[in-house]
Amino acid sequence: MILIALAAVGAISVETYNSLAKQNQEVEAQWSQVENVMQRRYDLIPNLVSAVKGSMSQEQKVFGQIADARKSYGSATTVKEKAKADNKINSSVGTLINVIQENYPNLKSNANVATLMTQLEGSENRIAVERRRYIQQVKTYNQNVVTFPKNIFLLRWV
Repeated sequence: MILIALAAVGAISVETYNSLAKQNQEVEAQWSQVENVMQRRYDLIPNLVSAVKGSMSQEQKVFGQIADARKSYGSATTVKEKAKADNKINSSVGTLINVIQENYPNLKSNANVATLMTQLEGSENRIAVERRRYIQQVKTYNQNVVTFPKNIFLLRWV
């Protein structure tokens, strides 16, 4: 009888550990996907800047902000640092796009600029989708961590 109880506790422990380990890996994989789409946008920015820089020589402040934001993203190592750097990129690229639309309408008709702006918008949409998926994955993981019996397992073995 004791042997059966120990076997049951062991089986539950193994299942709990494996389940949490799998969910943790899924959270990490989803964050990697967020990073992939952020990197795609990050790689598009220099092309857009190059395409418009000659026509926007008086907008050096915007280009400096973009360069600083890209530098922050390139040196970020943690999730928190990358999220903060991504916010800086969003802000600076948003400013650039607003300046183009408001002050340089002729640039919007340039095929290269139009294509790059469309690609950036697509990247923004993909980032939003992947962030939502990441948040959902983290939520699922966190819910499992606090539910019985997994919370007892974590208190005992982690």
